Amino acid sequence: MKVILKKDVKGIGKAGDVVNVSDGYGRNYLLPRGFAIDATQSNINILNEKKKAEEKKRQKEVENAQEIAKKLSQEAIQLKVKTGENGKLFGSITSKDIQDELNKRGYDIDKKKINLVEPIKTTGTFYADVKLYPGVQGKIKIDIVSE
Repeated sequence: MKVILKKDVKGIGKAGDVVNVSDGYGRNYLLPRGFAIDATQSNINILNEKKKAEEKKRQKEVENAQEIAKKLSQEAIQLKVKTGENGKLFGSITSKDIQDELNKRGYDIDKKKINLVEPIKTTGTFYADVKLYPGVQGKIKIDIVSE
């Protein structure tokens, strides 16, 4: 019996897969519990349309992320902070501080997606990686100057 899985089923497949299962397993377990639907031609066509729509949506999200990455690479954030002697900061600059500055400039980026090698503790120019989408990263330039 061919069925289309609506949910992930361990040992059988993932949601959206068309799989062959025994008749009893399909009729007595998968179909009544809503884990699968019959693999009729109309249901397969609907599944294919959903997959095409999801692929278009994913492609559009990748394009938007690449556009944002391009804009970020042209940006330079300048943060003014209090410093002690030899250019050492009182405290440090973290991804949260960078996120706040990016939010002021109109970017909506989560602080968890900003990757600093280590917190910034001195004045100077630094770069941070920003993960915008799986496989799409941007770099942002950060200038730390003393007040």
